[in-house]
Amino acid sequence: MPVRTGKVLQFIADDFEDLELWYPVLRLREAGLKVDIAGERAQATYTGKYGVPTVADISFPAAAAGDYDALLVPGGWAPDKLRRYPEVLRLVREFDAARKPIGQICHAGWVLISAKVLKGRRVTSTPGIRDDMENAGAVWVDEPAVVDGHIVSSRRPPDLPQYMQAFLQVLAGD
Repeated sequence: MPVRTGKVLQFIADDFEDLELWYPVLRLREAGLKVDIAGERAQATYTGKYGVPTVADISFPAAAAGDYDALLVPGGWAPDKLRRYPEVLRLVREFDAARKPIGQICHAGWVLISAKVLKGRRVTSTPGIRDDMENAGAVWVDEPAVVDGHIVSSRRPPDLPQYMQAFLQVLAGD
């Protein structure tokens, strides 16, 4: 799965799950991709659940789906905040309409639910939001990583290796 060029947008808000944000960012950078971290405000510092501070490169309003090849949404409690931003929901819908890879892990499914892009999609998440996913019309399965077209979903941090392997394969067009 040689992905050597491209740009990925990673959302951020306070209380993100540290591993679910940083593991994908580091794996993608190792694969040769540029990753921009987007928050409410560019250059603002956001703090993860376990205290890891991260600075946003770009603001949600300044991000354009056309400038990126893929999107990542981290878990933790950040998704409950992220889904409240109209710009975040607009970006998710634009990535979905363009069929660009969208990765979501753990509670990140809340963002895709609020963007209304899950109806009929086969996905997974942390079991705690299974009902939310199903009520949004998704077909929920209990697997480490699930690929449905351009959407790649995963349950929680122990599944990160399978999640990123699947995400990189989708990004490479495999």
